[in-house]
Amino acid sequence: MLSLLIILLATICVATGNLNSKQTGGQTTPSSFCCACQPGTHDKPGTPGIPGRDGRDGRDGYQGPAGMTGPAGPPGLQGTKGETGAQGPSGRKGERGDATSGLISHKNWKECAWKDLNDGKDNGLIKECLFNKNFSDTSLHVYWTGVLRIYSCDNCCKRWYFTFNGAECSGPVPIDGIVYLSKGSGKLNLYRVRHIEGHCNNIHKGKVRVGFWVGNCRG
Repeated sequence: MLSLLIILLATICVATGNLNSKQTGGQTTPSSFCCACQPGTHDKPGTPGIPGRDGRDGRDGYQGPAGMTGPAGPPGLQGTKGETGAQGPSGRKGERGDATSGLISHKNWKECAWKDLNDGKDNGLIKECLFNKNFSDTSLHVYWTGVLRIYSCDNCCKRWYFTFNGAECSGPVPIDGIVYLSKGSGKLNLYRVRHIEGHCNNIHKGKVRVGFWVGNCRG
């Protein structure tokens, strides 16, 4: 009677194990196998049963709330210099400016002229021209155009020059012209139209006496 019961239980366990089998690579292998399982008897517990199958996967959970913003990262490295862009189109031609604006408004000129001037001086002031200078930070531009004469002398040198309020220009240099005659005693009388021109800085505004003089050469 005891032998028959053990065989019967083993047969049930083998059959139950085949029901819990799975197929891998085309072959069927039992996922579990029961051996010598028997129920309990009076005052004795039975052997443990076969473990149950794995449960199904649970449902996906709900998406959680967004996390807090993290601290700012360190500044990035400076990028490389970009390529030079294409040249833009030419702008429109500007309108003509006002003739009274800019440096034009600083212009102030005067011309002094004498007819039949025949001064026989060898030294001294020839003529003087009064001029009203409007600004202290501008230059005064002067020129002489006319006949200058030297005659009947040997190794003689005469100098014609401008003065401003009785003094020669010092900024930048004196404004003058020189004529030299090597041998002319008793025979040469030179009449020549000559031009002497220059500008002088550092002259205050107001009345300016511009003088034209003649004298001996320096040295």
